[in-house]
Amino acid sequence: MTDPATIVVAPDSFKGTMSADEVAEAVAAGVRGAGASPVVVALADGGEGTGQALRNALSAKLITVPTTGPLGQPMDGSILLSHDGTIAVVETATATGLHMSSPTPANAEAATTYGTGVLISAAAAAGASEIWVGVGGSASTDGGRGAIEAIADGGGLGSAKLTVLCDVSTLYTDAAPIFGPQKGADPNTVARLERLLTEFAQQLPRDPRSIPRSGAAGGLSGALWAVHDARLVSGIDHVLDLVKFDEILSGADAVITGEGRLDAQTAHGKVISGVTERALRHATPVWALVGRCDVTDEERRALHITTVAEAGNPTALREAARAMTAAAFG
Repeated sequence: MTDPATIVVAPDSFKGTMSADEVAEAVAAGVRGAGASPVVVALADGGEGTGQALRNALSAKLITVPTTGPLGQPMDGSILLSHDGTIAVVETATATGLHMSSPTPANAEAATTYGTGVLISAAAAAGASEIWVGVGGSASTDGGRGAIEAIADGGGLGSAKLTVLCDVSTLYTDAAPIFGPQKGADPNTVARLERLLTEFAQQLPRDPRSIPRSGAAGGLSGALWAVHDARLVSGIDHVLDLVKFDEILSGADAVITGEGRLDAQTAHGKVISGVTERALRHATPVWALVGRCDVTDEERRALHITTVAEAGNPTALREAARAMTAAAFG
């Protein structure tokens, strides 16, 4: 009797709709329905859900921290602290998240990373020697000004070292034209934000404008690099290394990954691109389930995705995963 096929289920969250855990649960149910064996590893690339993706790997505990949202509203945020207290994880989306601010020109210009800076400062105060900052899903394009001010107000970082988990490779001032419209910025607002980013970059101890990944979270990553000597790394690669993804792939027959939207940004640091790059090394086929597909067949092939299907809710995800698995291994 042939052993059932092993399918690695490794999705990102569908932003604002389903968490990575929820997506993975639905996909795994479909894989089982087709008679295959799923191996589940919910992922994130520095954006929404990064804390949850890292929590189990670090045996981390959640600590509540009073902070402020992107428009200055008081709120409870949180940080993760590893079991030995040496590593803290701060997720920008929990304090400066796009979902916390209506996408209007006024909000796009007013949104600040101050609340994220409060969380970073709290992580240092908790005694962490390493602070990992996931910077996707931000409502702000303040160039990191708010976070830098909050860290200074909190007394600095002491000897703690920062690593910024970036979900894009965008340059500092490009954050305004590329991501500003998603945050509600109209053309005039985008132009003002570009000027503000340029002016702030020139005030920093080091100019971040030519540094890859410096535009993540509206320039937050670049400011942390310039002021606090942060390392800017690929968020998805950092997560994949921590969960030992290459070891998981070594016994797999296929991978099902996914995210809310497959588009031109996917290739620049998103979960799907990280998964396909690792799978290619193992000659493991990759199938993608996405809420929306905005790439051509040629672009899909360039991403090394064997097949893609749109599925925007748990039922659709389950049925699509079952159909994909049955077609390949039924």
